[in-house]
Amino acid sequence: MFQDFSVSARPENGPPRLEALRRIMEAEGVDGFLIPRADVHQGEYVAPCDDRLAWLTGFTGSAGFCAALRDQAGVFVDGRYRVQVKHQVDLGSFTPVHWPETGLAEWLTARMTKDQTLAIDPWLHTVREGLALATALEDNGADLRETDNLLDRIWQDRPAPPTEPVMVYPDALAGRSAEDKRTSLAADLRKAGQSAAVLTLPDSLNWLLNIRGADIPRNPIAQCLGILHDDGTVTLFIDAKKLEGIAPLEGVTIAAPAGFAPALSELTGKVAVDYGTAPLAVYRALMAAGATPVDTRDPCALPKAAKTDAEITATRTAHLRDASAVVKFLAWLDSAPKDSLSEIDVVTALEGFRRETNALRDISFETICGSGPNGAIMHYRVTKETNRPLADDTLLLVDSGGQYLDGTTDITRTMALREPGPEERTAYTQVLQGLIAISRARFPKGVAGAHLDALARAPLWAAGRDFDHGTGHGVGVYLSVHEGPQRLSRVSDLPLEPGMILSNEPGYYLEGRFGIRLENLIVVQPAPALPGGDPERTQYAFETLTFVPFDRRLIDVTILAPAERDWLDAYHGEVLAKVGSQLDTAPLAWLTAACAPL
Repeated sequence: MFQDFSVSARPENGPPRLEALRRIMEAEGVDGFLIPRADVHQGEYVAPCDDRLAWLTGFTGSAGFCAALRDQAGVFVDGRYRVQVKHQVDLGSFTPVHWPETGLAEWLTARMTKDQTLAIDPWLHTVREGLALATALEDNGADLRETDNLLDRIWQDRPAPPTEPVMVYPDALAGRSAEDKRTSLAADLRKAGQSAAVLTLPDSLNWLLNIRGADIPRNPIAQCLGILHDDGTVTLFIDAKKLEGIAPLEGVTIAAPAGFAPALSELTGKVAVDYGTAPLAVYRALMAAGATPVDTRDPCALPKAAKTDAEITATRTAHLRDASAVVKFLAWLDSAPKDSLSEIDVVTALEGFRRETNALRDISFETICGSGPNGAIMHYRVTKETNRPLADDTLLLVDSGGQYLDGTTDITRTMALREPGPEERTAYTQVLQGLIAISRARFPKGVAGAHLDALARAPLWAAGRDFDHGTGHGVGVYLSVHEGPQRLSRVSDLPLEPGMILSNEPGYYLEGRFGIRLENLIVVQPAPALPGGDPERTQYAFETLTFVPFDRRLIDVTILAPAERDWLDAYHGEVLAKVGSQLDTAPLAWLTAACAPL
């Protein structure tokens, strides 16, 4: 079993740990210290040894930070976690802060007086964050001090860094060799007059070198740091133990992670640094060495996001395999006695069906299985303490995915456990309309995720509703289930390009009652020409990768427009045609009924 149900949040540990941190702060002569959910890599996922925010506060969400001052401590979380944080932290010691509505600098300057000092670990904050924070504090008469990590001084039982073995990812699945990728990106560096690029995101380096690992749970990624040089070679900073099972990587020099900072001081000329992902310490080291850091998007980001034909072909196969497992699960759930089931039973069964494919390497994230009010906690993870029986609830939200060698999946379905009422059916149908709107979208080249995000929200907006998360995130191919920079969100100005895989997941959450989310993965493709259209205008559309039916018991057909109903019937027809051949008699009978025309 990949998922475990142990209790990871212990609010009672927060107060004594916060007081211990404050004693260190007092000894160091600082008035505040920031604890982000981040590591030196500045990605979304951290190893247990780097999950400082959870250790201090109890909050286990994938994003957030704590500002610990002498007399108060704020835990900053976005809309996804505003319900969760209240259950996981000691509210007498930590105050939840709605972020980004309340900015960190705004919060700090309202609470710190002139001549006070805030300390940060420069390896745990990006260049952009660190420079902006320093300016904001300076303008208010306060000071920013860069120091070692004060929290690490009190974390006595901190886990060791992961050292899982690295594997070589086949070129046939990647669609490009590592040499081709290195050569291409090096040519871009030379064209820009840059001597090197500093790479801190492990998924970028794993993509670049066609390697994978297992250092981060649910993510097939080897943690490492790197420098891409303008001659196409790479210096890879990684524990050599991880590489013992593979042949030497061509064009790659291996160095110990401790050698990363000294290597930065040897770089000269213009050096590409992504100020949005590289640690502030990288910038400081380059400046001290006399090099010129240039704020440049991670050079791996866009080519990694635009999947090759081989990657798209592979992930289609992975999604159909995963769909058969999910359909078998849904058929099982429909026939199972709900009075005897709990959330843990559901998660266990679903993982079991995925394991039966004999191709599952891991789940792609901790399965979110929320019954009734737990469904309104957007990133809820069931534990032995929170495990809720299904007996008394109407709706069950299950967000899950698998990691396969040929693809990464992510799917959400909300199911009726018993006869739903008008409120549930209306909300479900509005969410479904949002998903259909994105699925049917056709748009010109240059359109960004921000331009499309409103399509998914419009049916909810018309009813005075909304959801507090983006409509979609990027997804890798046997890499991170959350991948950037492509997104469907109000703040994403990146134009969408062919090959980009995204989630399409509108939702609606009624705290204390229920949650609804529906999610398919989609990939950007060139749109076929239309009669009478301008041939010189390039247009794109979305190909759906996920093929699992929606719960017809929750669909209010009277709300659907004819085009929406036609799309849904066509989609269900595809589901039956593509997945039905993989099923035995009982799940096939269930799928046939689930996919019948509305």
